Amino acid sequence: MFSTVLVANRGEIALRIARTCRELGIRTVAVHSTADRDSAVVRFADKAVHIGPPASRTSYLHIPSIVEAALQTGAEAIHPGYGFLSEDPDFAEVCEANGITFIGPPAQVMQRLGDKAEARAVMARAGLPVLPGSAGALNGPAEAEEVAQRVGYPVILKAVAGGGGRGMAVVRAPGHLRTAFAETRAHARAVFGDERLYLERYVEDARHVEVQVVCDRHGAAIHLGERDCSVQRRHQKLVEESPAPNLPQTLRAGMCAAAVRGALAVGYVGAGTFEFVLAPNGEFFLMEINCRLQVEHPVTELITGIDLVREQISVAAGLPLSLAQADVRFTGVALECRVNAEDPARDFRPTPGLLTEFVPPGGPFVRVDTHAYPGWRIGPDYDSLLAKTAVWAPDRAQAIARMDRALGEFRIDGPDVRTTLGFLRRTLDRPEFRAATHTTGLVDAMGPADGQPAPSRDAVVAVEPA
Repeated sequence: MFSTVLVANRGEIALRIARTCRELGIRTVAVHSTADRDSAVVRFADKAVHIGPPASRTSYLHIPSIVEAALQTGAEAIHPGYGFLSEDPDFAEVCEANGITFIGPPAQVMQRLGDKAEARAVMARAGLPVLPGSAGALNGPAEAEEVAQRVGYPVILKAVAGGGGRGMAVVRAPGHLRTAFAETRAHARAVFGDERLYLERYVEDARHVEVQVVCDRHGAAIHLGERDCSVQRRHQKLVEESPAPNLPQTLRAGMCAAAVRGALAVGYVGAGTFEFVLAPNGEFFLMEINCRLQVEHPVTELITGIDLVREQISVAAGLPLSLAQADVRFTGVALECRVNAEDPARDFRPTPGLLTEFVPPGGPFVRVDTHAYPGWRIGPDYDSLLAKTAVWAPDRAQAIARMDRALGEFRIDGPDVRTTLGFLRRTLDRPEFRAATHTTGLVDAMGPADGQPAPSRDAVVAVEPA
């Protein structure tokens, strides 16, 4: 096992990783930008290293600074968390070249799966269902039109290097495809440094269901069940739950088996997530594979009792998985809501500012992952996530009631600071959510009365950068 781990991230996920390290008796090193010098993880970690100014490209995305911090502090491993460098194969290779263990899958696996077009092809060969679409990256708008004509509208354009709900555009009519292609390509070039796109058929009224897998270096792979992430805004998840409600057991078993089969086919190591789109007729198709810990991992931990970060660290240290598939037990229902510093009345615009009050909820079976505290300044440089609130209950109705109670207990205030608490409670109160008949279109259907301008079903729905 490692004696020192550097956490190459910030916010709630950095603190969450550091806590598991402390339970394992592992010394932790936090890296931070100038803006995060008073952050919760800096206060918690055994050692903190300043790596640059607030801009991510000169701090949390600056590989030389992070690797140098690891070498100077004697860190044997780096945990990247999610976002930033967590799925960067170049970062994993640099870590390896410097004798540092990257806590995640091998660089070559991330390289293959990070190219979404290649990942589609690899998984199709492994027998996983994929949506009809282009065989690989598109050569240009003419080929996009040809493929769209073949698979039928609506279609969705996706960045080959994309992920996390970014770099996508839904196109509902042929006359808008070329415009959407140009805009999405420019967006992909700016955000990912890779303008390549691919195309798939777009499934209307779908659900977003993902499967958590964990694999070791000895050829073992297990799944930890599925999560429903259908409550989304512009493809950004807002509410997640496990198990996915109203999912027939045969369908659940098929999705989980497909995820394990896909992981074994590419020699996956560590924690990963296979994301599927579930059509109204019960068919499921692979969307993408995330080679990292997910934001929503707490719901899986709550229903299984398994610490995913502990498994990640153990696997990276060369140990076998701590349990076999037959040992995994699923109990009850867990929900997670992402509380963001955003104003739903202003199209969810981020609201940076000083927190004069921050009191998270408590009570039985409530978990709050947060880095916020009174006196913490929410900056404009990073994601607006303030807290992840997760609850467990024996059944879904009790879990919803507990979540509503927990969200109502929050006390968050500060000049110009707004949050999504009210919006989340209204979402939980929607009859289609309570009946578990909702789809990825739920937030769009809520309309302006529920805190969001009603979108029109135009030909093109572009996804903005997160």
